[in-house]
Amino acid sequence: MLTSSRIEWTEFSWNPVTGCSKVSEGCRHCYAERMAERLRAMGVGRYANGFDLTLHPDLLNLPRRMRRPRLIFVNSMSDLFHEKVPLEFIRRVFDTMHACPRHTFQVLTKRSRRLRELAPLLILPPVNGGARGGAPVNGGAGLGAWPPHVWIGVSIEDRRVLHRVADLCAVPSPVRFLSCEPLLGLLDDLPLDGISWVIVGGESGPGARPMRKTWVESMRGQCRRADVPFFFKQWGGVSKHLTGRTLNGRTYDEMPALTANLPVERQTGPAGNGRLELPLPVLVG
Repeated sequence: MLTSSRIEWTEFSWNPVTGCSKVSEGCRHCYAERMAERLRAMGVGRYANGFDLTLHPDLLNLPRRMRRPRLIFVNSMSDLFHEKVPLEFIRRVFDTMHACPRHTFQVLTKRSRRLRELAPLLILPPVNGGARGGAPVNGGAGLGAWPPHVWIGVSIEDRRVLHRVADLCAVPSPVRFLSCEPLLGLLDDLPLDGISWVIVGGESGPGARPMRKTWVESMRGQCRRADVPFFFKQWGGVSKHLTGRTLNGRTYDEMPALTANLPVERQTGPAGNGRLELPLPVLVG
């Protein structure tokens, strides 16, 4: 279950946890729930529990087997910081990520408060009394550091969950990102201090709620003024392939710079702009 992903801003999905539960309005038409129930109906063993939260400890070491540097989305079919995922299991996921600095891991959660609470327990151990790599925690006085190749993000669908941004900014990750998908309302004063990347997308699939162009343009403008990379994923709708992913005649595929992990041929952004643009469609080996 480390598979090539159709998600435009990553390459692979790694799901040591599957299943979740709804916590906010963005969960109403959850794509992962639909997929999990479909896979259960097909008799796929990993999804015998459908969308009930399930741990898969036998999948914890999969990234170690991949030799080429990759972008890996952690738990596209769950939420690593779900209250039913034990701290010890989360630590084991982080142990694998610590051990694979050649990859870049993208962790996205709606459980921002638990993320904030547990973050100090997930840092890299200090080496010779000092922190190694990444951003120091609590001033870096020998307490370890956040792994530099582990990006952390929160989902922001409307104003009611803006508190997640403050929780995210308390985590000392070098790359903090916001996934505003599904974008369900205008976010005209998004706090972007300390944010490295913003993804915007409309809801897709049955019952999809529409996203207004003015909402997207507002987000794009805020990112430009704050010099934050902006990734426009999709307009969404019942069939996202019909609505596409262009805004005012162009695509926006900006990402934070990946100077250490990705092969040179993947780093296609203009030299010196401090960001990477991932070529689309993504071709994976």
